[in-house]
Amino acid sequence: MKKLKLAIIGYGKMGKVIEQIAIDRGHTVAVTIDPKNKEATHKKVDAKALKGIDVAIDFTHPSCALDNIEIVTEAGVNLVMGTTGWYDEMDRVRSIITDNNVGFFWASNFSIGVNMFFRMVQDAAAIVDKVKEYDVAGYEFHHNQKADSPSGTATSIAEILKKQVGRKKTIEYGQVDRQIKPSELHFSSLRIGSDPGTHGVLFDSPADTIEIKHTARSRDGFALGAVLAAEFLVGQKGFFEIENLMDSIVGDRS
Repeated sequence: MKKLKLAIIGYGKMGKVIEQIAIDRGHTVAVTIDPKNKEATHKKVDAKALKGIDVAIDFTHPSCALDNIEIVTEAGVNLVMGTTGWYDEMDRVRSIITDNNVGFFWASNFSIGVNMFFRMVQDAAAIVDKVKEYDVAGYEFHHNQKADSPSGTATSIAEILKKQVGRKKTIEYGQVDRQIKPSELHFSSLRIGSDPGTHGVLFDSPADTIEIKHTARSRDGFALGAVLAAEFLVGQKGFFEIENLMDSIVGDRS
């Protein structure tokens, strides 16, 4: 495994956990960028700060995600994007990556455990699709400092469910002040305390309920996934997502 020279963009709690895991895996965190944290080596994302960096890892805020993508990739640096809330600009980002000819890796959730959970949900939903007596819904809990709702992970789970369970045609994330339609998938969000992330899926019938749940105990799983993604990007150019990494770890589903 090549030892990397990394930049961490966003030097809050998550950034510091990423730093420690990267160091534990033998990498060098040469640059930390955060306009508000006095401990960061730089305040601004620019080509000067990124000089000599192999891969940058971004866990910041949706409001600056696109700007950071443009700046980092224009500097010719591969980027792992952990920030969520920018997915409506996916086509634009794909164009940016193509134009700048770099490697880009994104995920709604970098936890390896969560991505195993995605695959379990997909398989379970495919079974439930064949048993019409079962309804389906989902939920997620996160800490009260999280900037977006629903979480990127929640939207990924909801899309998996909608794709696999044919009787669900649309997704309702918010409060529903009426009877839910049989064709609607309800996915709720709760913000509370310091919960690092809980996601669950319910399959319910008149006779019983089946629940599949993933609960994060810390940020370590997310941070490890981000560092593994940075390692994956070595020598790569193009647009990659978590399925590419998962296939390399647990096998190609095809």
